[in-house]
Amino acid sequence: MTAALKLGMPINYAGDFRETINNLADFEAVGVDRIAVPEAYSFDAVSQLGYIAAKTERMELQTAILPMFSRTPTNLAMTAAGLDYISDGRAVLGIGASGPQVIEGFHGVKYDYPVGRAREHAEICRQVWRRDKVDFQGKHYTLPLDEEHGGSGLGKSLKIINHPVRDRIPMLLAAIGPKNTELAAELFEEFQPILFNPEQIQSAFGEALAAGKAKRDPSLGELGIVVQATARVSDDAQEIENALELVRHHAALYIGGMGARGKNFYNTLAQRYGYVEEAKLIQDLYLDGKKAEAAKAVPDDLVRAMSLIGSKAEVAERAAAFRDAGVTCILASPVAGTHKERVADMEALKGIFGG
Repeated sequence: MTAALKLGMPINYAGDFRETINNLADFEAVGVDRIAVPEAYSFDAVSQLGYIAAKTERMELQTAILPMFSRTPTNLAMTAAGLDYISDGRAVLGIGASGPQVIEGFHGVKYDYPVGRAREHAEICRQVWRRDKVDFQGKHYTLPLDEEHGGSGLGKSLKIINHPVRDRIPMLLAAIGPKNTELAAELFEEFQPILFNPEQIQSAFGEALAAGKAKRDPSLGELGIVVQATARVSDDAQEIENALELVRHHAALYIGGMGARGKNFYNTLAQRYGYVEEAKLIQDLYLDGKKAEAAKAVPDDLVRAMSLIGSKAEVAERAAAFRDAGVTCILASPVAGTHKERVADMEALKGIFGG
């Protein structure tokens, strides 16, 4: 029997937050399994998720994504344990490295060793949730901080006061680079790439995933893969084109504008998908201020591959492609014009996904 895909939904940065949350009950009622709240350099995700915990009963609550550099590992562990407590065990701790533009530009923290820091974050978080006395000597974090590493020598090895609801809260690593992808497959419950093309998983991520899984502790279970996809279930050609246009502009923003020339992780990902010349053109156009032209340069087959857009049969075909690629949860962004239509689309997706 084909395993069911988990249906999630991301919250948008923009819009009326209270109205969005008041509408969540309708999405939960039609079977949405997870809500994911982004952070980047917007409002923090944690306070919003705390509010959502009180307004929902069943759906998982994912941070999407908390940057590692702006929080210590123990702060992340406390935060996830607190969210897990108030939601009765529904938290999913999504973390990621972000990039130097945000980390150094907005947070004023040096962006270095993202892979090593992610490993140490995971190991320290799990010490905290087990209620071990936190004792860690890593390359990037030393707990307690001793005199040798710049401390006063007065630090004590402490364990979290409260008893966490779970001693292992699911951790997700947002990654697209080979080393981070390998680490996600080795050490995390879930891996979340962006701009995901299921037909190209082997060329873009296959080697790194295999290397990580070869070192994976069986107690972690199978690696979950979480992806985001724009969703519109419709037979109307204009509505389908409108939805695809949103994807084009979103892809152009990342492939063309997220980072500098020569230092854009998403542009590199598009090249790994095989769009070498297209990725260069999109970036050149976008950085020259020609955003509309950059969007038009995004290949149509990539736009459609990353999306759940079209008739019910076409969307079911795309869902099967994601499932065949090993995806376990799709964070679907419904883009229909009304709340009623968006709920209907999510209900249709739940039926397509199964479960």
